[in-house]
Amino acid sequence: MNYPFPGMDPYLVRHVLRESLHARLIVAIANQLQPKLDPRYITSIEERVFIEGPQRRVPDVWIQKAGDADGLPPLARGESDTAVIIEVEDLEINETRVEILDSYNEMKLVALIEVVSPTNKAAGPGRVSYQAKQEETLARDCHLIEIDLLRNGRHVLCVPEWRVEFLGPFAFLCCVNRWPSRNRYELYPRSLRERLPRLKIPLADDDPDATLDLQAALEQVYLDGRYGRRIRYDQPCEPALPLDDQAWANEQIATLRRT
Repeated sequence: MNYPFPGMDPYLVRHVLRESLHARLIVAIANQLQPKLDPRYITSIEERVFIEGPQRRVPDVWIQKAGDADGLPPLARGESDTAVIIEVEDLEINETRVEILDSYNEMKLVALIEVVSPTNKAAGPGRVSYQAKQEETLARDCHLIEIDLLRNGRHVLCVPEWRVEFLGPFAFLCCVNRWPSRNRYELYPRSLRERLPRLKIPLADDDPDATLDLQAALEQVYLDGRYGRRIRYDQPCEPALPLDDQAWANEQIATLRRT
């Protein structure tokens, strides 16, 4: 199935798809940029690791009845009820990002490209880890590019939330913060029905910006990952869309199927 939307496919952020989508999109971004960065720069895919508790994921669970623990006999009738003991392991989470390195300057980090994940926008270790890396990046002499393709969740981009209110309603937001102008933000807001942007990716010295076509990267991921075969377009979108947007999405899918 060909890509059905002019911009972001809202069905792609369902829980069963979003982790593979994040990983594939990071690779697609790096692969699209690399030919534009030769011979000076190198795209590198790096990981951020954090430990996440069970409240946000479905973990492996070990269960036993209290009376069976350690071979001890059940308590006598009337002394207490039998408890169910559950042990849940914390999970090590790995999230990837794209780093642009300067091969002419001892592989110095020039720019960092982050694709925001659901764990980054929800309260918990994922958000804490993301913001710690964000602060570390802003304290260095490198550029920060953030891509948020998630309609729901708390604001997490480096631009202050109150500074984007004048943009009006939007579904997705990309932000480019160039070093050393930390109080200046290049914003790319997009609605559900708009094409995703072509971002200007800043580099070192007087080198011209590279262009990242985010829409092209997403559509390549969609085809390579065969997401058209995996998504249930006959069901309502999750998270839910406003009724008019759901009707529009249904028409986009129906139109594609008729062609």
